[in-house]
Amino acid sequence: MLSLLKIKNIALIDEIAIEFSGGLNLLTGETGSGKSIIVDSLGALTGERISSDLIKEGEKTAQIEGLFNVSNTALLRETLVEGGIEVENLGEVDIIVRRELAAGGRNRIFVNNQLATQFFLKKIGAFLVDIHGQGEQATLFNAATHLEMLDRFANLQNERENLTKKYRELAEIQREINNLRDDEAQKLQLLDILQFQVEEIKKVNPQTGENESLDEEKRRLNNVEKLSTLSEEAYALLYENQESTVATLEKASRKVTELGEFESTFRDYFESLQTAQAVLEDLAILVRDFRNRLEFSPERLEEIENRLSEISRLKRKYGGTLETVLQHLQESEERLKNIETFEERKEELQKKLASARIAYLNIAIEIHEKRTKAARKFEKEVEINLKAVALEKARFEVRVDAPDEKDLRDETNVKRLTAKGFDTVEFYFSANVGESVKPLTKVASGGEASRLMLILKTTAKSNEAEKSVVFDEIDTGIGGRVAEAVGLKLKELSGSQQVLCVTHQPQVASLADHHYLVEKETDGKKTTVGMRALSESEKIEEIARMLTGAQITETARRHAKEMLSAAR
Repeated sequence: MLSLLKIKNIALIDEIAIEFSGGLNLLTGETGSGKSIIVDSLGALTGERISSDLIKEGEKTAQIEGLFNVSNTALLRETLVEGGIEVENLGEVDIIVRRELAAGGRNRIFVNNQLATQFFLKKIGAFLVDIHGQGEQATLFNAATHLEMLDRFANLQNERENLTKKYRELAEIQREINNLRDDEAQKLQLLDILQFQVEEIKKVNPQTGENESLDEEKRRLNNVEKLSTLSEEAYALLYENQESTVATLEKASRKVTELGEFESTFRDYFESLQTAQAVLEDLAILVRDFRNRLEFSPERLEEIENRLSEISRLKRKYGGTLETVLQHLQESEERLKNIETFEERKEELQKKLASARIAYLNIAIEIHEKRTKAARKFEKEVEINLKAVALEKARFEVRVDAPDEKDLRDETNVKRLTAKGFDTVEFYFSANVGESVKPLTKVASGGEASRLMLILKTTAKSNEAEKSVVFDEIDTGIGGRVAEAVGLKLKELSGSQQVLCVTHQPQVASLADHHYLVEKETDGKKTTVGMRALSESEKIEEIARMLTGAQITETARRHAKEMLSAAR
């Protein structure tokens, strides 16, 4: 649901911030008042293109921002994570979308304050808002949405989830078989290459962390003289000299012990002094033993350098680090094993594939039967509802196309098998008597498509309660009884999801749960567009204006009051 919309420096808008609520939200205003700017701005938040030319004259930047509250579904979380946006696994999530425009042409998109691409915003926008208006029928004209509407009507959510799981299992097995076949096709060449690489790495037998230990030993051998001097001097200072640290500390400890006989405060340091003395003695012994072990060995240095050279060669060849070398060894051994046991593994996977295909088809066939049955019922209900919105002669068909039984039995035929089943669903429509039904993309005009979308939405009983739907002038070219029927359908749809509608019809406006007025104002120097929520008395005035025009009469006001009373 859209909770808040902010627009700044767009077209004639200085700055507006409007809070929206659930139910039916109506936007009205005189022709040319700027209602389309509001809808276009909302469209920009779903990924639609927006030009820097829309920046208000005299300004360098503009901004559109929306706050949406939606259900935190698994698919939404997956989409957000793909874009690098982490969300908590809660029932609902707030998504803030912001688009910033600059006069220089650099436009930026932010989702939850993280920079995003327009492509990603389009994917997220599909979870936020559906916009339907004159010429904006992408959702309805996309045949993929027809299947979703039919499945919603048939209440196939659980079956679809089970089918998706079975499809993923089927696809994973098929991918493994394909990889196995690829390896088999290159078997002879791969065998030689993999065996050589495995033997080459095993011959060197690198160990994790070996680089670091060899480098450290090499540095010691190259600096024996310096290390010998340092350790000898350190041992002398710590222990060997007459005034060494250990000797001095021992003297100081005796003095402090005597002080402790007269002042109890010094007694607290007895244990610490003993510990310090023990630590220094241990360190002195360690330094002495280190000095005694130091010995320059040209043979050992050469051995280390040769070993490092071998490891370096493997790193250059197999990924740059010792870890990637060892990983390559593991993967190569696994591939060798697969190739050597190809026939056995292939037979095992083919059995798993056949079993997974049967499990998938059992659910897919059940879904197909339910879709076919639901399609006939959906057709009848849509046609009945179309009569109420001035499409009395319209005909509507749902065509469910599926492979025949022979194709389904053919285990090599997997093209039609998808996570949604093997059906292709498409809506056909005819608005006039004597015309045969045709795909929607070829026959529905803008106004017809908007009203048809409204009927499909209400008939399918959408469960997208968290998703807003916008109708831009859906009632163009109608009036009277038909306008009232369209309004009632909008009201019905708003019972299950938030509806925003731009309208010029008072019959529709009277049914609003929340009524907003878009209006132009001028101070003689410039013109601005504003938007505000109307009070009860202001609703009466606005509906009266819609009934009569600029000259509002008492009769129009009375009629407006009656319309509002009847709508409650």
